[in-house]
Amino acid sequence: MHSHPNHRVRMVHVNVGSPAGAYSVGSTAFFRYIVRLSDVGLDLRPADAAAIDILSAIPNAFVDEDEYSGNGWRIVPAATFEDWPVLEATPERLRNALETARRVLWENAQPVGITAREISLIDDEIENVLAVLARAEAAGFSVNVTYVS
Repeated sequence: MHSHPNHRVRMVHVNVGSPAGAYSVGSTAFFRYIVRLSDVGLDLRPADAAAIDILSAIPNAFVDEDEYSGNGWRIVPAATFEDWPVLEATPERLRNALETARRVLWENAQPVGITAREISLIDDEIENVLAVLARAEAAGFSVNVTYVS
C-alpha cells in the first residue's frame, strides 16, 4: 500500500492558550485538515476563505515569521532565541475560523479524502479548543496559537 505524498505522518502539536487555560492538539489530522485547510485547493466561497485565513497563519516554532496581521489576529515574532513566534487572536475570531473550517471540511469530505474516523477525531479536538476559547473570551483574554512539529 502506497501512501499519498500529502499524507506524511509526523507529530504536530498545535498549542492554543491564554491565561484562562490552554490545550495542546496532538492530532496530525487536525493539523492536516484544519490548520492546512487552505492548502487543500478547495474552491471556497470568499467569506469562508476569509474566515479560515487565520489558520494558515499559525506559525511554526522553527520558522522566522515577520509580524503581519489580519482581521482579529496578528503574528507576534519571537522576542528571543528561546522564544518562538505566536499567532495572537481574539477568541471570537479563532472560534469563527474553526467553526467555518469544520463546516467546509464536512461539506468537502469526499474531495479532501478525509475518513469518518478522522472527522470524528477532529470534531473532538475542535470541541476541546472551543472550550479553551470560551474561557478566554469570558475572561477577556486574547489567545496565542503555535505549532511544533
